[in-house]
Amino acid sequence: MDKETESFLKAQAKEIRKMTIEEIAALGTGHIGGAMSIADILALLYFHRMKIDPQNPRWEDRDQLIVSKGHAGPAIYAALALRGFFPKDWLTTLNKGGTSLPSHCDRNKTPGIDMTTGSLGQGFSAAIGIALGLRMDKKASTVYAIIGDGESNEGQIWEGALFASYHKLSNLIAFTDFNKQQLDGFSKDILDLGDLAKKWDAFGWFTQETDGHDVAALDAAVERALAQKEKPSMIVMNTIKGKGCSFAEGVEKNHSMVFDTEKAKEAIAALV
Repeated sequence: MDKETESFLKAQAKEIRKMTIEEIAALGTGHIGGAMSIADILALLYFHRMKIDPQNPRWEDRDQLIVSKGHAGPAIYAALALRGFFPKDWLTTLNKGGTSLPSHCDRNKTPGIDMTTGSLGQGFSAAIGIALGLRMDKKASTVYAIIGDGESNEGQIWEGALFASYHKLSNLIAFTDFNKQQLDGFSKDILDLGDLAKKWDAFGWFTQETDGHDVAALDAAVERALAQKEKPSMIVMNTIKGKGCSFAEGVEKNHSMVFDTEKAKEAIAALV
């Protein structure tokens, strides 16, 4: 990746974070922690990697993104609005009556959402099924999926891991948002996942581990994943929950937080 592209994607990630903070502040409460930690991968996918058309969200030959940790919807909505899938002023309606932007992702309500998610584990299974279906239809599209580390406590994740490996779904590239925290605290204190990269490797996936906030490193990992054609890919992203939000980053209880527009303005002013 050249420096100009890297600088552009960093700027998009910053804007996604800014818009996410504003969006949740308009409601007064929301899933800030796990939304902020995936802003960089969203910038890379929506603005550099994915074959998509904002004017035709259901284009048959598009690449698809399934965010299984559907509570990160606010960040996805920010990315979609920034990319032009719908007007930015929709963001102020997050999870309000009549909105097209519910708290968790819903493909029937929001242009650009490829799968309804939020019941943890199920989105990942859907991504695997979509990848298999696209291969059966001889489509050249890639399916991208994002799961959480807390979500990785679900047995459904590991059933899917076995299935995708057995069927050699190399058109599936998944990311684990390994931010080391989940709803009730730190992952290691609830159900320690150990060495995630070794686990995925043992399940037969082409596995890489990288800094989830470094767009150039993420892009290089995606490039390597696309180049191999024998296995599904897992990229374990080492991230920080609440990344970039001054009052949420590094805080234990940051899964969902209550805050107002004044606090949001302070956080936005501190964004780098």
